[in-house]
Amino acid sequence: MRADRTKPEMPLDPVGKRVSCGGERATVRYVGHVPPYEGLWIGVEWDNPERGKHDGSHEGMQYFTCRNPKGGSFVRPVKVSFGVDFLTAFYMTYQFSTEKVLSEEISISSKRLEWFAVQERRFESLPSIVLNHCEVNGPGAPGEIRKTTPSIPSSAQKHYLDVQWLDLSGSLVSTWEDVAAITEQLENLEGLQLSVNRISLTSDPWAHLRAFGNLKVLALNTCDITWLQILECAPMWPQLEDLSVENNNITELQRPEGVLETLKCLNLSCNALMQESVCRLSTLPRLEQLDLSSTRLSFVQLEDAAQAGCTAIFPALACLNLDHNNISEWCVVNELAKIPFLVKLSCRDNKLPSIDGNPNTVNQIIIAKLGQLIYLNNSEINSEERKGAELDYIKLFGEQWLKAGEPGQPSIAFTRQHPRYQTLIDKYGAPDEGELKKQEPFALKNQLLKITFVFPDDTNQKPIEKKLPASMVVQKVKGLLHRLLKVPSSDLRLTYTSHKMLGTEFDMDGDLKTLQFYSIEDGDQVLVRWS
Repeated sequence: MRADRTKPEMPLDPVGKRVSCGGERATVRYVGHVPPYEGLWIGVEWDNPERGKHDGSHEGMQYFTCRNPKGGSFVRPVKVSFGVDFLTAFYMTYQFSTEKVLSEEISISSKRLEWFAVQERRFESLPSIVLNHCEVNGPGAPGEIRKTTPSIPSSAQKHYLDVQWLDLSGSLVSTWEDVAAITEQLENLEGLQLSVNRISLTSDPWAHLRAFGNLKVLALNTCDITWLQILECAPMWPQLEDLSVENNNITELQRPEGVLETLKCLNLSCNALMQESVCRLSTLPRLEQLDLSSTRLSFVQLEDAAQAGCTAIFPALACLNLDHNNISEWCVVNELAKIPFLVKLSCRDNKLPSIDGNPNTVNQIIIAKLGQLIYLNNSEINSEERKGAELDYIKLFGEQWLKAGEPGQPSIAFTRQHPRYQTLIDKYGAPDEGELKKQEPFALKNQLLKITFVFPDDTNQKPIEKKLPASMVVQKVKGLLHRLLKVPSSDLRLTYTSHKMLGTEFDMDGDLKTLQFYSIEDGDQVLVRWS
């Protein structure tokens, strides 16, 4: 029978070790006496600085230091747990919590695994092990994980070497040496979840190549690490394809030199990035997916390929997430056109402007500016939507185009703001003057317009005059007409004529576009037809 090691004694070298105390995690910074109090005390630096009381000093004596002036405390040894070794945690979890672990799911970066139809989960028969928040502090006796033989019939025997996914998030491991001592005994390990830990750097990452030689997916979320520290550790992960480091202490991004060359997916969300350093990631040769959501970006400026010392900017990048940032300039979208294979972009909850304040107009401009996109904000762009966006873009900026120089030779300033405009003109032809959308100031969005609705196919229906806000979308106009005419909104077809161009009808075929978008003015007529 295995000894009960759920309450281990203090290790011989406790300083630097990770501990659990009252449900919180901390790092031991001092062990000794704190006069005038008797007995032994442990000085800890809390992961949550609000949990502490001081900076490691007492009555003028500095016993240890903390990064936060209120991040430290002194606690009695009996109050802290130094955790248990890997196998002890495993047996405690998998033999005594069968009902609990049967329902567990493991989330590693973008991959999610579930346990399906498993009667009894045993270490040796599972592709993955979930020991999150189980206070694992290390491997235990050298080689014990590899040597342990399951006491089950030989026909069902599988070895620990078959484990492919391991979740040690929220553990008490304190060094990469401890992690490596575990993973080197799991030779087929491909996915490792190490989020919510504080792991000190290794002095020789090359010494751990064997321990992480097959690793493809790694999560280090909420580990209080910098990008430079990640690059220092990166030689340990020669086959890494998916790296998630969200919600860390990452600000400046240094250029990866000779590391992370196999990386396909990188998650940097929820880090306060120095935006001028983002371009340094552009040399990663195989990077396909990049998550920069919630990173406080207001602009993105990419280097030319020659400046970056590569043949192309982000040569493999296909998917980019820029959600929840402060992007307010269209030049950022123009920069994204430099990424040759970008087909999926998410850019929600930013501050990109449009003349009518309508988010759908913003999406249309993005589609028109980035002709290679297939998905925007997780929605596929169909051919009809693309054509509509490109034609509306031509009309929206057509007046500026006409004033920017001779047809086919717009000014440098206009081309810099609308680099794809001439390509669209070549594709669809130049807009007629009557099609141009005059860009009124955004402050006019609440202006009331006197509009007359006429019914050319129903001679018995008298014209109806209404005052409507310029910011009203066509969909709501149809709703109003539905209430007045008792005709389903989906059957209504609207066009309008301008009092400046009598006899010419213009389609109002975008339900989510505003009256202002169509340049409808006070006194214009809207023609209403239905099937």
